[in-house]
Amino acid sequence: MPLNQRIDLAVNAALALGMGGAAPPRLGAALPYAVLPGGARIRPTILLSVALACGDDRPTLADASAAALELIHCASLVHDDLPAFDDADLRRGKATVHRAFGEPLAVLTGDSLIIMAFEVLARAAGDQPGRALQLIQVLAKRTGMPFGICAGQGWESEAQVNLAAYHRAKTGALFIAATQMGAIAAGQDAEPWEELGARIGEAFQVADDLRDALETAEQMGKPAGQDVLHARPNAVTSLGIEGAVRHLKDILGGAISSIPSCPGEAMLAQMVRAYAQKMTPVNLTPQGARAGK
Repeated sequence: MPLNQRIDLAVNAALALGMGGAAPPRLGAALPYAVLPGGARIRPTILLSVALACGDDRPTLADASAAALELIHCASLVHDDLPAFDDADLRRGKATVHRAFGEPLAVLTGDSLIIMAFEVLARAAGDQPGRALQLIQVLAKRTGMPFGICAGQGWESEAQVNLAAYHRAKTGALFIAATQMGAIAAGQDAEPWEELGARIGEAFQVADDLRDALETAEQMGKPAGQDVLHARPNAVTSLGIEGAVRHLKDILGGAISSIPSCPGEAMLAQMVRAYAQKMTPVNLTPQGARAGK
């Protein structure tokens, strides 16, 4: 079965958990609105790719892990878009959750998706409770403090920002979760997979900084120029356009060399190269950069 189909089925099954009984209708509608249709779903795809490279001996557990990771990512987007943070009107080409359903329901939507993610993992434990507990631990670590996406958001409230730590927490955390959870789901040790996830995450953040500076809202499907607007730390401000591009290439080269030895090593290297192409901004020219105007 293609990976995108596995992810779709797993995410839809997870969302069904929040639709039963006498659920409040508007919150029930907000959950799938926040998750569907999916974006690129890079994180769950990486997770399943690593699981396959490691043998994928428990595909049901791997699929649940992919769904849980995607739910956490979508929850983070709902919260990031809130007026207290980015106050964004657009996400994935449609109105953000707080614009469509109101701010209180957006907060509850993000909270509900986070809790649902851990329920999905607990339900999928089956005959591998040890793996499920490891998966829950990794996902919790990369969601909260001090190593997760909550820490990443927290850096934006600091007067002095460690850019490497900020990127590693805000963006890298869920990519580390993706590589480590894929390995765990397939019965492998998580530790050797941290570097690959960290490097992919760092590359994704630098590419996102470049897109924010170079592309339009129509091209991105979300507001552009947000780093400058909110005075957020970013690679373009720190390194310039050309420096950020060089840095992106260096990171991706290091990501390929960091892939642990496994049966699917060549396949994973090809995946990283493919994502390198997808991550390259459309308008990769200094003249197109709003940040430089």
